[in-house]
Parts: sequence; structure tokens; C-alpha cells
Amino acid sequence: MNFGEKTIKETSIYKGNITEYVVKTVELPDGRRATREIVLHDDASAVIAFVDGKLLCVEQFRKPLERTSIEIPAGLIDKGETPLEAAQRELEEETAYQAKNWSEVTSFYNTPGFCNEKLTIFEASELSAVDNPLAQDDDENLRVMILTFEEAWELMESGRICDSKTVFALFYWKMKQLETKGTHHG
Repeated sequence: MNFGEKTIKETSIYKGNITEYVVKTVELPDGRRATREIVLHDDASAVIAFVDGKLLCVEQFRKPLERTSIEIPAGLIDKGETPLEAAQRELEEETAYQAKNWSEVTSFYNTPGFCNEKLTIFEASELSAVDNPLAQDDDENLRVMILTFEEAWELMESGRICDSKTVFALFYWKMKQLETKGTHHG
């Protein structure tokens, strides 16, 4: 079956610093036409980082939610940066930590129904505090939090952890714990 949609017309209705809003008229495989509202968004990286077996997070105000959210460190990939370089920079900027070991966990599209942002998630280990870390972005106000497994799950259940990357991080952490327990019993 053909699922492709041919773009007939494309109109950019707004272009900001990190997003562009585009309306596309498309032709469906059966010949009918439809409208697609699309957000073009720069790609980002996020970091699942552990300090002494606890998850390193940041709390920050999120205007679309009109409240704070507790999240794993993350940020946009700057021009010329790799996803790993962005993750390393964001970890230091947001938390004042660096990591010795890095591994890519996965990458995914957060909301492919209307947005093309791709998020790459890394795990960082063997962390150390940085004396003179990279400066936070001018518009960021963050509070660093180091959470036990139980604290993190309670925060998710209460809705204070609510974004997809951090919810993913908690399930990843849970999976890793189950794998570790399985190897000790096997």
C-alpha cells in the first residue's frame, strides 16, 4: 500500500529562532487533498546521568505548562555540533558536571504527527563536578536535583516529571535495574 503524500503547496506562516510553522497542502494516495500543519524544529540531545547511583535532573519553569517541570538535562544541537557534543555541553551548562563515559541510548521523534524534532538520548557515567562550568543560557533558571529511584518515580506519579524524555529515562533506569537483578539470579 502506498502511504506517501505529495506536497502540492507549502506556506511558511512563522519562522522563529528554533521553530518554523509550515502549512502544507498534500495529495493523498487516493487523490484527495488534505492540510498538514507542521512545526519544523531543531534537533536536540538529552542526558541520562547518574551521580552515585542517583539520577541527575534539573527543575525549570516551562511556560507552555505554566509551571515547573523536573527533567533530565537536554538542549538543542548547535550548528556544527554532533548530538554527543551537544549532550556533553548541555550536561555541563545545566548541571556543572562532566562525564568520563558516554554511550548513545536511542533517538526518536517526540511528536511526529506535527513536528520533525529528533531527540538523541545518551547515558553518561563517571561524573565529576566542574569548578568553572560553561555558563547556562541567558534565559535559563535551573535548579539541579539528584534523585533516588524512588524519589524520581514519586515525582513522575505526582506529575512533576511529565516530559517524554525524562519519563523514558525512568523506564530505561527501571529496565537497567531489572537486567542487573536478573544477572545476579541467573
